[in-house]
Parts: sequence; C-alpha cells; structure tokens
Amino acid sequence: MKTDVTQTQERPVYKAAGLSLNEQAYRGFKLALVTLSYKPGEYLNTAQVMNDLSMGRTPINQAIHRLANEGLLQIIPRKGVMVSPLSIDDALELIEVRLANEILCMKLASQRISPQDIVELEAINQQIESASELRDRNQLMLLDNQFHQLLAKITGNKMLIDILSVLHAQAQRFWASSLSKEGHMQEVIEEHRAIISALAAQDARSAAAAAEVHILSFRNALLRG
Repeated sequence: MKTDVTQTQERPVYKAAGLSLNEQAYRGFKLALVTLSYKPGEYLNTAQVMNDLSMGRTPINQAIHRLANEGLLQIIPRKGVMVSPLSIDDALELIEVRLANEILCMKLASQRISPQDIVELEAINQQIESASELRDRNQLMLLDNQFHQLLAKITGNKMLIDILSVLHAQAQRFWASSLSKEGHMQEVIEEHRAIISALAAQDARSAAAAAEVHILSFRNALLRG
C-alpha cells in the first residue's frame, strides 16, 4: 500500500564560489528537493523555480534533466515536470538497495581510509552535532550529504560513488520527514561515530555492521511515522 510522506519549508538557495552556474542550479534544485521544499507529486513551473533559486532558464533546464536521471524529478509529456512522489513502499525498496551498496562501501573504505580521512569524518560529524543543536535543518542535510559523500569517495570506486550519490539523495527526501523526531539526530550522530571508529580500526566487518545499524535505524524512524 502506498503511503505518501510530505513536508514543506522555506526554499533554500545554494550559492558556492568556484562552481559554474549549471552546477549551482543543480545543487540548489537538488537541495530544495531533498529537503522537501518542493512537495512530492507537485508539478513545477520552470519560471517559479528560476525565481526561487535566482537562476536562469538554461541552468535550471539542465538541472531538471540531471535530477530526472537521478529519479528526483519526472518529466511528464504534455504536462511538465513533477517532483517524484514518495511512498513507504519505495523507501523500503531503497533501503534494500542501500544496504547492499553501503556494506560494499564499508568493505572498500576500511581498506583504503587514511588518517586524514578519519579527521575529516570526525570534523563533519561534529558540525552535524552543532547544526542539530541549532535546529538548522538545511545545514544538517548538507553536512550529512558531505559525510556520506566522503565515505563513498574513500572507496576510490567511481561507479560505486555515483551509485551511492543517487541512493543517498533519494534517501534524504525520506529522512527529511524524520528530522523533527525527538532524539533522532543524536542517534544519527552516534551511528556515525560507530562507523568512524570501525573504519579507523580498519575493521571491515564492524564497519559493515555499523552501516547496517545506521540504515535500519533510518528505516525504523521512517516506519514510526
């Protein structure tokens, strides 16, 4: 049975020095989607998105096609662009795929991680804790994305990096609905610490187990509603 999960908030604008307009439009649009600033199932007006993100038509159109390829948007013939709907069934399927790929990520990362990587992971997790205390939702999601991007990057496997990037963006849309739950962010921070500790010890089995706990915790938070 399909169960919709929706939530709205002020639409964020992504700006970063050194990035092309196309990349800024893509990242800004993606941030608005994963934070549920655009509602799942909502049809989007390109001109309104241009205004929301302070971007031109060409960068937004290119972003639309990239995000459609990642499953965050749907291009509907003769109707326009729709934000991909969310459902519990989709989330459970996503979790199954994430489990397989995240465990592989932990196996490879445990073999290839450096002391500097550990320092960076710990620093990001500390920033997540600070953002949680400030209840800065957009910053939380950006930092969580950075944490998981770094884990993927450590594997050195470009194909896996690309797969995990798509899976994590889709997972974040579901995760956004759980951020307000009491105690949830502290659970996430502790789960990140367990992953970092296992990777620092280059213990592939413990790292995989910690990643599994992290993903199943996400599932439980989602199912608690």
